[in-house]
Amino acid sequence: MIHGIGMDLVEVDRIEDSIRRFGDRFLVRILRPEEIQYCQTQGRPALHVAARFAAKEAASKAFGTGIGAELGWLDLEVVRHPSGKPALVLHASGLEMARLMGVVSVHLTLTHTVATAGATVILEG
Repeated sequence: MIHGIGMDLVEVDRIEDSIRRFGDRFLVRILRPEEIQYCQTQGRPALHVAARFAAKEAASKAFGTGIGAELGWLDLEVVRHPSGKPALVLHASGLEMARLMGVVSVHLTLTHTVATAGATVILEG
């Protein structure tokens, strides 16, 4: 049973601008330490930050809350399996919301071009 589906698309230039303007303050507000470390090891960090931003927005849409008081940026974490497949790990409020909704599996796909990054999240019970 599908409990929620969410999708988001982000302009990479917008993320690059936020990183330029706010630096680490922006990054630590939206990404967990391991996510920041991963993105900073990539050739174009903003592209990977944008994909994670999109994934978290897509997840918040799948939960039906948006990012805010009920579900925060740091309640969601994008990780990579050794194969390269992305996954979404839930923390704190994200984990509790999933439990209350009966979510047993979270599916994530990421995509990007030079200009945009997108993500789709499916919550399955």
